[in-house]
Amino acid sequence: MALFNSFTFDGVNSLENGIYITGAVYNSPERAVEMYPIQGRNGALSLDLGRFENISVVYSCGCFKSEQTAFAGLIRAFRNELSSRRSYCRLTDTYHTDEFRQALFYSGIEVEPFRNRAGEFEITFDCKPQRFLTSGESYTTYGKNSTITNPTKFEARPLIKVTGYGTVNIGSTTITITGTSGVVTYIDCDLMDCYRMSGGAVISANSAVTFSGSDFPTLGATTGVNYSGNVTKVEIMPRWWVV
Repeated sequence: MALFNSFTFDGVNSLENGIYITGAVYNSPERAVEMYPIQGRNGALSLDLGRFENISVVYSCGCFKSEQTAFAGLIRAFRNELSSRRSYCRLTDTYHTDEFRQALFYSGIEVEPFRNRAGEFEITFDCKPQRFLTSGESYTTYGKNSTITNPTKFEARPLIKVTGYGTVNIGSTTITITGTSGVVTYIDCDLMDCYRMSGGAVISANSAVTFSGSDFPTLGATTGVNYSGNVTKVEIMPRWWVV
């Protein structure tokens, strides 16, 4: 067991900069809902926009260095490390080892120093509402006439990896892929993008993939998987999430 709790942002653990966490605040996200009052009627009509709002995750932090100059350098290096990221990055902590978030840092750090050797402060990350489960980060290979069971209450947007060409059925969505034998096509249902890899480079495959029925598929409570033609393998990374 680690002596101190910590968080890791974009692969950098806070303890590498001498920062430990003593507590955290996790708010639950609000559903995005528009309310419409109607004259002459009690209450209001609601329109669920089908999404959640971002939330703030706040860590209470502490740090200590025996030399004053080392303490100042520690805070400066840590601040620069966090502030150098300009987009959403993966955020984990030792309180919840089975999940991760996508987070932005832009709020700054205000340290209350004690004799320029120790300090306490809070760090706030602006996070997407999902708490992604690490159990949903791995590919599972599905045979013909298979069923995927979602362990959560929320529809997931998977990453689908198809080897070969032909037809793939995911739930009510039929995906038709053109190409050659052995070609691997990635279908990212979150980014709504299709691509292939060639020599380490990402090549767009949107022109080789068509959908009928629903657009990019999602994984509900149970989802059927089937395929035909020259498709030889279907692998799915489900990307399970909770709030």
